[in-house]
Amino acid sequence: MIRALVTGGTSPLGAAICRALARDGHRVIVHGHASAERAAALAAELGGTAATFDIADHDATLASVEALLAAGPVQVVVHNAGAHDDVPMAAMTPAQWQRAIGVSLDGFFHVVRPLLLPMMGTRFGRIVAMSSVSAITGNRGQVNYAAAKAGLIGAVRALSLECAPRGVTVNAVAPGLIDSPAIAAAVPPEAVKRMVPARRLGRPEEVAELVAFLCSDRAGYITGQTVSINGGMA
Repeated sequence: MIRALVTGGTSPLGAAICRALARDGHRVIVHGHASAERAAALAAELGGTAATFDIADHDATLASVEALLAAGPVQVVVHNAGAHDDVPMAAMTPAQWQRAIGVSLDGFFHVVRPLLLPMMGTRFGRIVAMSSVSAITGNRGQVNYAAAKAGLIGAVRALSLECAPRGVTVNAVAPGLIDSPAIAAAVPPEAVKRMVPARRLGRPEEVAELVAFLCSDRAGYITGQTVSINGGMA
């Protein structure tokens, strides 16, 4: 059975991805940081395992990933963890900049790097980095977040070239406005209709289906790509 690690696995989108991968036969490792109990509960529901560590901390992540590798290679990685700290750049603090970069971009390096050689040794792997439509269009107050998510797109393109000869694909998914408590609180329904040609929020399950496809055998010839699922926003 293929083992799949989903960072940020307890968020609404992360949980939907975990469920889609488990449905497709993966043994899911649900990552959480400040949500260890939710990670454990979701892992128990899916017959998987939970892992709790701060992906912005290189040494803590390395120790946790090495412990996961003791049970064998992890052949699917979905880097869904991210951090918002929205403020116009003129008022942004170094800590606000570093938090967004640390979780989304540094976290991708911290998690994926130690998994690569064991994964490539199996001649099969799927890496999906969750970017954002903000990386494509920009968004006021999100210079830090957009920079981090755009950095993932560049990392995916380069890493895909390194991994392709070993049967490992590397892609990015860039969601638009996806239904969650945070989005529902921040974006009124009338604003959604103005911003999104489809005139609605996306559902976490819709994004999860795209991710599950990219993690499947059917997507073996797709690599180095960024697929934006955004209802026509970009």
